[in-house]
Amino acid sequence: MSTNPSRIFVARLLGLDVFDPLGDRLGRLRDVVVLSRGLRGAPHAVGIVVEVPGKKRVFVPMTRLTSMDQSQIICTGLVNLRRFQQRGAEQLVVGELFDRKVTLKDGSGDAIIEDIAMDQQRNGDWLVSKLFVRRGTSTSRLRGLRRGHTLLVDWAETLQGSENDPQGASHFVATHEDLKPADFADALQEMSDKRRIEVASELQDERLADVLQELPEEDQVTLLSALDNERAADVLEEMDPDDAADLLADLPSAKAEELLLLMEPDEADDVRRLLQYDEDTAGGLMTPVPVILPPEATVAEALAHVRSEELSPALASAIFICRPPLETPTGRFLGVVHIQQLLRSAPPEQLGSIVDKNLEPVSDHASVSEVSHTMASYNLNSLPVVNSAGRLVGAVTVDDLLDHLLPDDWRTHEDGAPIMKLGGRIG
Repeated sequence: MSTNPSRIFVARLLGLDVFDPLGDRLGRLRDVVVLSRGLRGAPHAVGIVVEVPGKKRVFVPMTRLTSMDQSQIICTGLVNLRRFQQRGAEQLVVGELFDRKVTLKDGSGDAIIEDIAMDQQRNGDWLVSKLFVRRGTSTSRLRGLRRGHTLLVDWAETLQGSENDPQGASHFVATHEDLKPADFADALQEMSDKRRIEVASELQDERLADVLQELPEEDQVTLLSALDNERAADVLEEMDPDDAADLLADLPSAKAEELLLLMEPDEADDVRRLLQYDEDTAGGLMTPVPVILPPEATVAEALAHVRSEELSPALASAIFICRPPLETPTGRFLGVVHIQQLLRSAPPEQLGSIVDKNLEPVSDHASVSEVSHTMASYNLNSLPVVNSAGRLVGAVTVDDLLDHLLPDDWRTHEDGAPIMKLGGRIG
């Protein structure tokens, strides 16, 4: 790395590709790790956090970087593929320093950190030298960002607050808006409980609901319990009913009932029905809102329904044909029309003429083993579930089944990953 002094702003590095000397892509930069030096001066940048294939985040020391600018990052040597975990006084720039409040020593008041600049010293070390801050700023999940004027100040010209002080999260949310909910959930798991709650509070209800569904049960309970009851109920309404039921089942019964009473009646009714089933039954696994149409509906109408972005691929793979009423529990269940059959049929054709009546539904009290055997035997993405009266009450999808069959800790991260040379070579 060059010994000439240089300066780089962290926000401009985020999302950049990281390469090895041969040009093979290692991953994407997601954060910078700095080490607090207390009263001795500005923090020392010790490494970067890189998101490698598989969405795992690993640590690459600054000493392994041979080139770093605003277009790309090149590193060399061995990279430890064990998932990154903070140690000691380490801090994440995006995860913990951005949005932090500082007090300006000139007496002009408080400001919020929006970016930091790192200067490379002649000995090769990188130090946090400048803070890009905004004064007169407040943030609110509902009001958005109210902007004040900005300035660039030396680290030494500010007083840092305690790590326990309240902190916003607008910049973390903005820089991670491209992440899928499961990947955002991974990022949350690497944070302290305090920071996790702050980030969750910044998310819109729908986004938070999607992320909660990808977290381990214990973390779901912690985050939901940290919200006020009104907002917790709003988030539960945005969740899939089966995921909301699973979460409420982990709460104290009085708390769960309180939240159910705050939910919209229709949403709460779906969740209440699911809570009546044992978790090891088809009723305990199913979603109560699959795609349901009458036999008189056309292929064109069915295709319009499955195009909805809100549907998972598994739910979009089948249309359940029933007599009215078409909300679960429906009228008599007639059969299934698979997505392939829709694509092979003429748009005006009625679903009743192409319905598959040979796929037997399972009882809502059927065991998980019966559900898994049926889905595996017939290579199904979703399976209809009926009650004793032959009315459709929901559908079990392949992702519902996998969530149940995988170990309880499947969302946690593995340890002991090997050291890998860049370019995929094991060292």
